[in-house]
Amino acid sequence: VPQPLPKERDAAFLTAQRILLGYGVTAVADMGTTLDDWLTYRRMADIGGLRVRIMSYAMGVETASRIGGKGPTPWLYNDHLRMGGVKLYADGALGSRGAWLLKPYTDAPGQSGLGFLTDDQLQNQMSRAAMDGFQVAVHAIGDKANREVLDAIEVESETYTGDRRWRIEHAQIVDPTDLPRFGKFGTIASMQPTHETSDRTMAEARLGPNRLAGAYAWKSMLTNGAKLAFGTDFPVEKPDPFATWAAAFTRQDADGQPQGGWQPQELVTREQAWWAMTGAAAYAGFAEKQFGALAPGQRADFIVVDRDPTMASPTDLRATKVSETWIGGEKVWVRK
Repeated sequence: VPQPLPKERDAAFLTAQRILLGYGVTAVADMGTTLDDWLTYRRMADIGGLRVRIMSYAMGVETASRIGGKGPTPWLYNDHLRMGGVKLYADGALGSRGAWLLKPYTDAPGQSGLGFLTDDQLQNQMSRAAMDGFQVAVHAIGDKANREVLDAIEVESETYTGDRRWRIEHAQIVDPTDLPRFGKFGTIASMQPTHETSDRTMAEARLGPNRLAGAYAWKSMLTNGAKLAFGTDFPVEKPDPFATWAAAFTRQDADGQPQGGWQPQELVTREQAWWAMTGAAAYAGFAEKQFGALAPGQRADFIVVDRDPTMASPTDLRATKVSETWIGGEKVWVRK
């Protein structure tokens, strides 16, 4: 299949950006930036077409080095673009039974998922990134994969000290005995609430009722000292912050199911969910000095909506419409 031409990439980017702005999304973490992606962002920024702010994580150490050279780039284009990290993968997805589990799948007893990297390979990749100052974000869904990454963080933290902000992307299934380890090194649990509402029935089938204690465990992450950041994982899920917000403090889907919420002991408050989506999400990308809150010294990124989301019922919150999106004090999108 021929690779898209630069003009085709540019057109696709502008379409995607319009969708994001329509949802009121002002900043994103691009997990797995390729060189072609980076060049697209630069072309758009050079002509004034880059509106959303992008915290970029390169697809592997080699790509990070090609883009950033000896380390992360500075913030470019008035805090619109930065290559700051590296994305790695420890396992696959739960739905395909690719998530790496400590014990076999309940609905496929002969399978335990796939580990993508050996312990030595993972530690080597993390070390190569960290020695050049890149932040490390590792995809880990199964409890075995999460343990492997936590083990690696513990090893690498002996050498690479300071403010590293190790990230685990998804952290969907974690053995309860491993939850306290997130707080030990300030590990960021980068999680997506709508995965829980989309996956809960499938997760029950894959894991059985006795292995759900560490599943989508948002409150436990906070209790154990993890830095909890929320996102959507678009395009896997819609980039809808209001659906994300409602899912986080109800653990219910758009139909209000299940009543009382799924695994309700893991509910977070409306305020905790909001911060995880905004200030904590910026912190997770070393961007808390640029954006993430409306505060003196930060960029004036905000949205105008058709209702008060802090008071709306979960159903009404999901129905919230964005009227205007402002980035850097400039109106960049208006609902027609």
